[in-house]
Amino acid sequence: MQDDLVARAAHRADITARAEAQMAALGVDQAFIDRLVETFYGRIHSHERLGPVFEARLSGRWPEHLAKMKAFWGSVAFKNGAYGGKPVQAHQGVEGMQERLFIEWLALFRQTLSDLGANAEAEAWFMATAERIARSLVLALFYNPALDDPARRTS
Repeated sequence: MQDDLVARAAHRADITARAEAQMAALGVDQAFIDRLVETFYGRIHSHERLGPVFEARLSGRWPEHLAKMKAFWGSVAFKNGAYGGKPVQAHQGVEGMQERLFIEWLALFRQTLSDLGANAEAEAWFMATAERIARSLVLALFYNPALDDPARRTS
């Protein structure tokens, strides 16, 4: 049992080290993650359609949300386990949440990466990751498998 735990810890450390090396090669460090989160959510806050949805959910709790998002993106980028939340549950029941808002969220995220001067490889990595996250949330929040039932289709 002890050997198994040691092997798992070594494997985990190796995964984190490889992720850190990959991010360093992309020019991404924790300071970049912090700037990305602060800039992006500052823009979200003032966005005409996204802002009211976020504000309704986060009013008075923006600092905590920013800290959580820094931990989330740091965990995704560096594979360090810093985030332990449940994104789907956090987004369920959010007043005003609509599937189409994810397109605007992604466009704003891409613009923020560009404005921060992320190189093409870093931008591609973050956008691919953000698109996977958005797709996962859209499926979890809005997908109804009954609508895909061939027996219900009218042609």
